[in-house]
Formats: sequence, structure tokens, C-alpha cells
Amino acid sequence: MSTLRLTFLGTGGGTPSISRGLPSISINFSGELILFDCGESTQRQMMKAGVGFKSKFTIFLTHLHGDHVLGIPGLLYTLSMLDRRDPIVIYGPRGVEEFVEMFKMTRYGKIQFKVEARRVREGLVHESRDYVVEAIRSNHTIESFCYMFREKDRIGKMNVEYLESIGLPRGPLWGKLQKGESVEWGGREIKPEEAVGPPRRGRRIVYTGDTTPDDKIVEFARDVDILIHDSTFDSSFEKEAAEQGHSTSIQAAEVAKRAHVKRLYLFHISPRYDRNPEKLLLEAIKIFPETYLAEDFLSYLVPYPV
Repeated sequence: MSTLRLTFLGTGGGTPSISRGLPSISINFSGELILFDCGESTQRQMMKAGVGFKSKFTIFLTHLHGDHVLGIPGLLYTLSMLDRRDPIVIYGPRGVEEFVEMFKMTRYGKIQFKVEARRVREGLVHESRDYVVEAIRSNHTIESFCYMFREKDRIGKMNVEYLESIGLPRGPLWGKLQKGESVEWGGREIKPEEAVGPPRRGRRIVYTGDTTPDDKIVEFARDVDILIHDSTFDSSFEKEAAEQGHSTSIQAAEVAKRAHVKRLYLFHISPRYDRNPEKLLLEAIKIFPETYLAEDFLSYLVPYPV
């Protein structure tokens, strides 16, 4: 079993504040580091949070507004100063290739490892041995994407009681059954469906980036373990939220409730709430009790679904 750790590196929006950095979220999984958005000073936040600079490191940008991407140059130059040699892939919307090429061409520092930019479109974005990242378009003022981190389903549990009752010894034969192969034992054929339970669903995290509430996101996030949703304003600023391509905390809670997610984190908090962020939380939990307010350096070990 693999540890899946979610860490909020920056939870504010627009401008940094005394208590919140700009948007960035990390996932540590199977020895890899996955970063969603990269606001200013993300590399410092990563150091302070102790998430580490892994050799396998991939970045996903929801959109190209400055508060979500201006930490990229500093992060890459820091990694270069630390003598990194392993490549990094940066996924993002239209314009990400030009954005990456622009700071690679500057004379302010040398990046001594390969940085590759790839444009995101809806559907499967990235796949590794143990997980995939998928995307849909979100509803913001420029091209923007909502991402899902989805752990691949795990092999079902072995029917230990049954296998021991027929005397099948642990070892290679059990391994074949786990791989979906039938085996011969005691003069009979043992089929994998007799010995192995159904696949167990992997863990899932959806991060909306900046967006107004959207039915597409409700369907995309259905039954996920964690939804991290734009919650820039409280309900009294609903008109302003719509005009600026954002959501209120109540709207985020309504999305979570409709999608039947297990846990909601309010994210992209406006600096206006630095002294009373609980206002957002108190509105949301009336609609969706499993709501939490994302804070810089908050870390959560995501459990396997029961």
C-alpha cells in the first residue's frame, strides 16, 4: 500500500497575505511529487512543509494567471542551484509552452535540467504506473482546467479462508491468481474469481482551480475522497464572484453535497478574510458538514476508501 499525502503550500488568491501564500498544492505518492499550481515562493513553502524535491516531479497548472504560475521561475532556478539533473514536465492550458520558453530564455540564471511544457486538453493528461491525472475545463475568465488525481484500482483481497481450506500454499500460485490467471491444484482448476475479491477503488482528489460553480465539476468530482474547491468569497459577494470567475463558500459546499464527496476543502481564500476566515467555513458547513478550511502547511494523509 502506498502513502498518499496531500499538503497545502499556499491557500490564498490574488495576492499573498500575512497568513496565506499563493495557490499551490502538493501530493506525495509512491516516491513522486505532484504539484498543482505554483504561486510565488512555492519553493520556500515546499522546504518549510518538508515535502521534498523528488526526482520524479510533475507540475500541473490550472491556468496562467500570475498568482497561480509566477512561482515557476523561482522554483526551477532553486532546483538548478541545488544541482538537480532530473527532468520536469509542466502541464498547462494554451500558452504554457510560450510561458516556459520565455523564462528559459532569460539571462538571470541557468536551468541545468530539461523542462518540458505540454498543453492540456480535456481527458487523460498524464499516466504513471500507479496513478493518472485527468482534466476537464473549468469556468474562469481565461482557459482553465479542473484536475483529478486518480490512484489506479488495487487488486482485490485474497480469499485467504478459502485458499487455506483447500490447502493451496502461499507463494507463486497465489501470485498467479492475483494476476488473473487460473491455477491447477488438487486435481481441479481454481479460477481467480474464486480466490480474489473485486478490485478495490483507488483514492481520488479533485482540484478545481479558479472557477464558478459548474455542473460538469459536480459530475467530475462525484464520490471522490477529496474536493478542493475555489471559495474566494462569502455569499454576500456572489455577484462579484460570478463576474470574476470565482465561487463563494456556499456554492463550493453545494457542489460537494451534490457530488457526494467525502471531504471538502475551501481554497483560494481572498485576503479580505485574513482576520475572519471562519466566516467562509461557517457558511459552508451548514450545507456540507465535512467541510474544512485549507490553511498553509495543512497536511492530510488520505486513507483508502472503506
